[in-house]
Amino acid sequence: MKRTAARTLLLSLLMSAYLCSLAMGQAGAQGQWKTLPYLMPINPVHMALMNNGKVLIVSGSGFVSTNTSYEAAVWDPRTGTITRQPLGWDMFCNGMVVLPDGRVFINGGNLRYDPFLGEVRSSAYDPTTGQFTDLANMAHGRWYPTVTTLGDGSVMTFSGLSEVGATNTAVEIYTVGSGWSQEYQSGWTPPLYPRMHLLPNGNVFVSGPAPVTMIFNTTTKTWSVVAPTNYSGMRTYGSSVLLPLSPVDGYKPRVMIFGGGDPATVSTEIIDLSAASPQWQFGPPMSQPRIEMNATILPNGKVLALGGSRNDEDATTASLNADLYNPETNTFSSAGANAFPRLYHSNALLLPDATVLVVGGNPQRGTYEQRMEIYSPAYLFSADSSLATRPTITGVPGAIGYGGAFQVQAPDAANIASVVLMRPGAPTHAFDMDQRLVKLSYTAGSGVLNVTAPPNGNTAPPGYYMLFILNSAGVPSIASFVQLSAFTADFSLSATPASRTVLPGGSTSYTATVTPGTGFTESVSFSVSGLPSGATATFNPTSVNGSGPTTMNVTTSLTTPLGAYQLTITGYSGGLVHSATVTLIVGLPALP
Repeated sequence: MKRTAARTLLLSLLMSAYLCSLAMGQAGAQGQWKTLPYLMPINPVHMALMNNGKVLIVSGSGFVSTNTSYEAAVWDPRTGTITRQPLGWDMFCNGMVVLPDGRVFINGGNLRYDPFLGEVRSSAYDPTTGQFTDLANMAHGRWYPTVTTLGDGSVMTFSGLSEVGATNTAVEIYTVGSGWSQEYQSGWTPPLYPRMHLLPNGNVFVSGPAPVTMIFNTTTKTWSVVAPTNYSGMRTYGSSVLLPLSPVDGYKPRVMIFGGGDPATVSTEIIDLSAASPQWQFGPPMSQPRIEMNATILPNGKVLALGGSRNDEDATTASLNADLYNPETNTFSSAGANAFPRLYHSNALLLPDATVLVVGGNPQRGTYEQRMEIYSPAYLFSADSSLATRPTITGVPGAIGYGGAFQVQAPDAANIASVVLMRPGAPTHAFDMDQRLVKLSYTAGSGVLNVTAPPNGNTAPPGYYMLFILNSAGVPSIASFVQLSAFTADFSLSATPASRTVLPGGSTSYTATVTPGTGFTESVSFSVSGLPSGATATFNPTSVNGSGPTTMNVTTSLTTPLGAYQLTITGYSGGLVHSATVTLIVGLPALP
């Protein structure tokens, strides 16, 4: 009896060792999947990676028509904490990108369920303060819009259902500091959540999901037809990626579309938009059909295609295999398999440590997949599946200017084979509106990389990027965040006095002062947030050129509530934004 038990135990140990060895062996070839030991507490309909390394999650009503407790959350990958916070309105089914100053821009959302109507509102989440601030309203509502950051840092919004339920066929463009443009009527009815990409020539390409693809000329504000896709149906909830841009070929823009349709297709297509007469060509097929999928660019330029199902919102037909597309060989390889169906409202997001977060799945109202998965690509492992030695970045400038030279401190600079900028992602509904990879030219010195920034904002829109270096084995570093801007010179903003006290109905003033950095001569305009109800503020002068003060006059009313209020004075200059805080106390002054 004891001998039999011993044999059973030995066999069990040998089998466990074999399975562990098999899993580790696959890690070096396919990467490794793991499930996190905690759950996502809100439906992760929208996500955006911020320049502090944390992830903003926006759920709104979370696809529950009776839910009026609208929510967002912030996930910190380093600590594993998820901090929830309420929202003032339903940002469910918005469009989302990150502004050049690092704030997350939320455009439109849900005004009503069944039938769905679009919100006219937009908001910005500040990762520094942890607060949402509503911005100027659009001309008409948008539910299911797509937003695209343009080369000057402004944001184009298109499509979505309006406040009366019709498709919004107009383009509007939002600029920080000045608000929304006029409407530019398109003359055609776009699909909801169109797949849009900024091209290096400054125009915007719509790759689907409809079979007719279009280009928006950002100068003339006109549209033109490009080419029909080979797949004749709607690629509903398929995905689209602007493949990596490189200075080697003049930043040739190529767009790849994946899957979609119901039942879904395994097919992919690629178009070279630098061609004299661009045409879609079939790419290699994926291993499984995918609707409600995700496609995520990795630092090595490969694209991770995962999730979805053959039939829409049907977990029994879930596509659990993950595929890895190599643009250099035009082939797919296996990236293993994830554990849980990832259907409607699922998302995938590249993290600063070069892993990928995979969350969500919400095919039925009221329930969603709470389990969170992390994919560690094969580049993080050696051939024997032990952890690879990663190159390190020990120093990088916080801000870089277009076409300028900058240095990256890297002890193993001589062994670096690639330097890339990756715009942090903002995925929702099977499409990432913000991800982008731009390869950089560089030379290696002793412990330093001499790097040339992208030439302009059309190649890489202004804002924060993850800078990765990859060694000769293709192993990426942990990313460092840098801010890319047309302005290499900067300014600072200060405000005095720190506090003022007024009676209700009284007025007071503060002085905000612009101090220029080396070479800064631009105009700075101002705004203030945090005013109590019944209070107003004006600036004199409204803008400052290069340097100098402005006076902020604050007037309260007799109905302004008593209390202490933190006011945030913000200065804007192109893509540069700086703030200073002061306190306004409404009440009786302190006794001497």
